[in-house]
Amino acid sequence: MPRIYCSLPLSEGALVVLDAAASRHVQVLRAQPGDALTLFTGAGGQWQATIERMGRSEVTVRIGGFEPLEREAARPVHLACGMPANERMDWLVEKATELGAVRVQPLHTAHSVLRLSAERAAKKQQHWQQVAVAACEQCGRNRVPTIEPVRTLSAWLGSAEAQAPAAALRCVLSLAEGARPWGELLRSATATQPVWLLSGPEGGLSAEEDAQARAYGFVPVTLGPRVLRAETAPLAALALATLG
Repeated sequence: MPRIYCSLPLSEGALVVLDAAASRHVQVLRAQPGDALTLFTGAGGQWQATIERMGRSEVTVRIGGFEPLEREAARPVHLACGMPANERMDWLVEKATELGAVRVQPLHTAHSVLRLSAERAAKKQQHWQQVAVAACEQCGRNRVPTIEPVRTLSAWLGSAEAQAPAAALRCVLSLAEGARPWGELLRSATATQPVWLLSGPEGGLSAEEDAQARAYGFVPVTLGPRVLRAETAPLAALALATLG
């Protein structure tokens, strides 16, 4: 049964004209009146629905029952990452969504290859949010992770978003000597302990940025002796945190 994200409020028995994006999705699937759909709003749970009418540019559905189904990871992970170049950030957002990240913060850092003007950054944020929506439709999540506006690392570290609750783990992937093995740190934590995870771009964080993150309470962690790509390292760390 197709899963469709719907930005509208839903209630059992209601006759709803889907928003433009959801209508296009249903039309692309070549669905017909009488076909069943699963709808989710991103706020948790999902709704069963039946197509009532296929118009030229809009689709009308009848909302059925609500299912309080959740597929979230036990450990919430907030991922902040230096943006990798080209289409790799799209891939990172998609896979981070599949792996259970609850928030993704794209960052400009000293070694970042991708540099975005304010206008382009806003458009990219909207694009990446849609990538996350599509990933939720595919993987079965009913809560869509938030893709934050692009920020500099310094601005983010000093913001409220980076100030995790006292019980959370704040960690930075680091190549510096003395970094603690990531798996070891996770084993010492509880299964539901929130994580704020910071990762660099191609070339990693600069020594100054690494030191700045530590000054804000981020513990340096390592994934092992091999140097992983900018889009691979945070996903490997995320998989250990949410699937391990």
